This record gives sequence, structure tokens and C-alpha cells, in this order.
Amino acid sequence: MASPSDRKATIIDGKAVAQTIRSEIASEVRHLSEKYGKVPGLAVIIVGNRKDSQSYVSMKRKACAEVGIKSFDIDLPQQVSEPELISKVHELNAHPDVHGWPNLLTTLLGFTVGILVQLPLPKHINEEKVLSEISLEKDGCLELLSRSGISTKGKKAVVVGRSNIVGLPVSLLLLKADATVTIVHSHTDNPESIIREADIVIAAAGQAMMIKGSWIKPGAAVIDVGTNAVDDPSKKSGYRLVGDVDFQEACKVAGWITPVPGGVGPMTVAMLLKNTLDGAKRVIHH
Repeated sequence: MASPSDRKATIIDGKAVAQTIRSEIASEVRHLSEKYGKVPGLAVIIVGNRKDSQSYVSMKRKACAEVGIKSFDIDLPQQVSEPELISKVHELNAHPDVHGWPNLLTTLLGFTVGILVQLPLPKHINEEKVLSEISLEKDGCLELLSRSGISTKGKKAVVVGRSNIVGLPVSLLLLKADATVTIVHSHTDNPESIIREADIVIAAAGQAMMIKGSWIKPGAAVIDVGTNAVDDPSKKSGYRLVGDVDFQEACKVAGWITPVPGGVGPMTVAMLLKNTLDGAKRVIHH
């Protein structure tokens, strides 16, 4: 019989799950196109004209094309104010029968659109405030749990981090999914004792390898949202990406764990496409 030290967590492969989701989306979009003659659309908001942003947008446009979703860009000037940008997001979020952009977009595409704000934003705009309007990581966390066969009902879930982008919204989603949720943050006393009781850990603190293997309950599911650069002279770039969890240690204790990179990260574009499709289906079936 294997000793506890031989234990190895099941790695939740975000790339593979994301590819499965994309295939499902492509099939559903084909169905909508054949049955209703319309396809979902994605609006990408770009502020300023950074070349790296343009290349990322191009990648997302390609992802849309692969599944049959139409995409188009909404360019805003570098000097756009934060309230103006948030206002545009709200306009795009609004129902199609509200006057303004949604009417125009619905006329163009047939459906309410998904929205993506391309980062980075100019320094005078609070990225977190804007992104809290349209978060994707939070959706990816729960999708990875459900597709790995991990039930949340009645489970103790600990969310490490309370940001408006991930921590708070994912806590609410877990509550809605019938988990008992505790949030650990920078002022929490003895966080390891709380994390050690969790059946599900969502790590979103933004601190490299903060959560040690000894903090994890044996058999727990660990979803690591963190993406932190740490120095690594052996890499050409001089750094490597790690999560908020000490992956090597946690693997010996957890039942399931997401790697960084390759866990939550690949899910963001897949969830963007899925949310766009779901929005379109809601409009059709309304």
C-alpha cells in the first residue's frame, strides 16, 4: 500500500478542459447558425494603441473565429476617463432594447454581445474597478471544479484573497453552489489553520507560493488563480511563473490541483466565449 508521502494529486488540466469547452461552443454556434441564421458576437474594448494589446486582441479574435463567434473592436482613446470606460461597459451589458450601443450591436450581430476589456489600461484608470464589471477567472474556477467531478454542495470552501475581480465574486458563486464559504485575507489571524479545514481552496491572493503543502487538508481540491513571476536564472526570460500555492508540496497532499501556468489561465478565453454564447442563447429563448 502506498505511503502518504507517495500520494500524488490529480492535476486539473486547464488547457484540456478549455479545448473541450471550445469544441462544445463550436458545435452549439453551428446549431444556432443553422436554426436561426444568427451567431453570437463579442465586442473587444481597446483603450489606446499599444502594440502588445493589439496582438492579444488578434489572438482572441482568432479564438472567436475558430468557434464561429463574430468579433469586432471598439477603440477608445488613451485619454478616455475611467467613468466613461465603465459607462461603455454598462451600455454593452445592457439589454438590447435599451437605446445606444446594444441596439447597434444587436442589429449587426443578432445577439447581445460578450464584452472583453483588453489590458493593460492607461495608468489613470483603475483596472480592478473596470474588470469587476466583467470577470472571467471566477467562472473558470467553478467550471474546473464541476468538470473534474468535484461537488461543492455542503463542502467547506476557503477563498484566499478578497479582490473585486476574483476573491469576492468567486465566494458568492461558491455560496450559490451550496458551499460553506470562508474568506481569508491579509488581516486574517492564523490563516493556515482555516485553510487546513477546507475541502476546496481557491487561491487568489497574488503572493507567490504563499500557501504551503502543510496548509492543505489531505484530499482537498486546490484551484490556484495566482500568476506570479519569480526569478529563475535557468530560464531565458530570467523568470518563471508560479501560483499562490507551493505546487510541489501541495501535490503530495491535495486530491486535485491546478498547475500554474496551464490551470485557470487557459480557461479565461474559453469562459469568455462560453459566456458570449450563453448570452446569445438567453436572448433567443427569452
